[in-house]
Amino acid sequence: MLAVSAVAAVAALTVLPRLGGVVSTGAPGAHGATIERFDVHSRYVHDTLPQVAAAPAGGGAGRPLLVFLHGRGGRGPESDSNAAFYAALGKLGDRAPNVLFANGGDHSYYHRRGSGDWNRYMLDEVIPEAVRRLHADPKRIAIGGISMGGFGAYQLARQRPRTFCAVGGHSAALWRAGGETPAGAFDDARDFARNDLIALSRARGRAPWGRARLWLDGGTGDPFRSAGDAFAAALHIPMHHWPGGHDGSYWRAHYVRYLRFYAAALARC
Repeated sequence: MLAVSAVAAVAALTVLPRLGGVVSTGAPGAHGATIERFDVHSRYVHDTLPQVAAAPAGGGAGRPLLVFLHGRGGRGPESDSNAAFYAALGKLGDRAPNVLFANGGDHSYYHRRGSGDWNRYMLDEVIPEAVRRLHADPKRIAIGGISMGGFGAYQLARQRPRTFCAVGGHSAALWRAGGETPAGAFDDARDFARNDLIALSRARGRAPWGRARLWLDGGTGDPFRSAGDAFAAALHIPMHHWPGGHDGSYWRAHYVRYLRFYAAALARC
């Protein structure tokens, strides 16, 4: 198992999702959004996992879809389904996308591994089910996430670069070497090497992500700052820094910026 470092400890921040089952639907949310909770019965990760989807005020039919991935531990897909996020979504007006708060389990890091094929679960089960339920435009999809979810967004988008118009990592959990990673993030050294985004970007630049618009940000006090800077440099994109650490107060303060980025990219899909 890979060693744990001080940086890795912060990455211990994500939760769990059935294909097609409904938990609750049409529940009114903040700022006019309509919240739907449904389960995905997954053949790829052999589990039933709850998801959260939100249609903005005015309804979701024909609108694009933003897939937003949570960090490790915590409340999973409920982590960012909060008043601050919906307030930011409401500011977009007619440009607001549908949002899927997908469930990545406690520490899947959204990649194929011993616990299951989290790539196929997300790409072939969860996202298509959300598109169907929300009547979203399947040709206009963006993906982003926080911490583990930021890593996952870039990891998933490289598997299907033509699927996503934009990719965002907010305080993305990134490491320069396998020995820096926390227990559970990867199965072993070979698993890390197969999913080393910094090494991949240094070798191939932004090519694995096709024409998608790319975004990275993190707090000035975030322990992943150095690795994030290295990833951004290899991708030849800006790394946005604002005061703050690796915590909810930092992310909530920048939801508006994040959603404006996704809305602009989706408008150009």
